[in-house]
Amino acid sequence: MGHRLKSAGILLYRKGSAGPQFLLAHPGGPFFRNKDAGVWTIPKGEPSEGEGLFDAAVREFEEETGHKPAGDFIALQPIVQKAGKEVHAWAVEGDFDPDHLRCNTFEMEWPPRSGKMEAFEEVDKVAWFGYAEACEKINEKQRGLLTELLAVLQNQGANKT
Repeated sequence: MGHRLKSAGILLYRKGSAGPQFLLAHPGGPFFRNKDAGVWTIPKGEPSEGEGLFDAAVREFEEETGHKPAGDFIALQPIVQKAGKEVHAWAVEGDFDPDHLRCNTFEMEWPPRSGKMEAFEEVDKVAWFGYAEACEKINEKQRGLLTELLAVLQNQGANKT
């Protein structure tokens, strides 16, 4: 018991004139098509057998966006989502043009009980958001990742003299 499902992801950020911006992903597939607030997420996924969480985070980010993040990664405190999944995240500064999104697909039966399999993109769009808007868009349990990263960035800014 108590073996939590783990997920690992990357919170990509860039510094903007009005403060940091965060790259969030909108999940693909029919269930999320008409949903917006509260369903966006950091690009993330579950590690493969024997794969470390950090390696999984980088791989998943690349699979879901087509972009391989690199730089000085900041480990954030893990959060636990409503269904009990533990999300481990690392933040890294980077830039990514949402128009360049390339994502892998998953298959599911659609419409339900139709017997037809259809492929959907794991992520159907990504976008940059400032802190306040990101907090509205993101899965509420992931909000702590944004808050923590914002505090880290503000501290870094305060320490640069």
